[in-house]
Amino acid sequence: MTTEELIMKPEDVIPGSISSMTEYKRKFSFFEMYRSFVCMPRAIMCMAGNNKSKLVDADLVKRIQLAVTEVNGCAACSYEHAKLALRLGMSGAEISSFLSGANGFIKPEEAKAIVFAQHFAESKGYPKEQAYEAIVKEYGEEKARVMLAAAQVMIAGNMYGIPYSAFRSRRKGRPFKDSSLLFELGMLIGGVLSLPVALFHAVIRGSVDLHNEQLDRSNSDQ
Repeated sequence: MTTEELIMKPEDVIPGSISSMTEYKRKFSFFEMYRSFVCMPRAIMCMAGNNKSKLVDADLVKRIQLAVTEVNGCAACSYEHAKLALRLGMSGAEISSFLSGANGFIKPEEAKAIVFAQHFAESKGYPKEQAYEAIVKEYGEEKARVMLAAAQVMIAGNMYGIPYSAFRSRRKGRPFKDSSLLFELGMLIGGVLSLPVALFHAVIRGSVDLHNEQLDRSNSDQ
């Protein structure tokens, strides 16, 4: 990395379309946020295991998460993950590329993982079974689970971070066009209050050995 890149800040690499946004790119319901919270504990455990095993490279994990947050357009999450990506040594140009949806820095061997991450975000965390099976076939089941976990943790953060970004923008005198104070506070307060219930729900699911892969098993052509 160059000296300039070493002193780069997150705001230097976040595209203006995200940092100055005043309307939602994606908007989620409380139910969708709760469902993502239920998946989060086991997803975090899976990623913690990967931090030790290094099964999936940390850079790829971060690229997957940047791809998810780009689709969803979460300003708060973009800032925090750009900061983490800079600490990992990713270049400013690479981070900016992922956050703008460009593909100039996608490595051929990682392309299917990134495409899955984008599909995961577009499906609001409920991807097609065929899409998940494609990365299982490409990378193996263990790596696929880590990739899915990275996307699950990211989208849970997005679903909470998006109304937070809208609320923060409102406080600066720039309310989102298609938002309301009631919606923003409802999601923020409801998210905090529902988190213990979601964690308990996650424990129950794990105790009966339900998989953490919540997949759309309907016909992909429908």
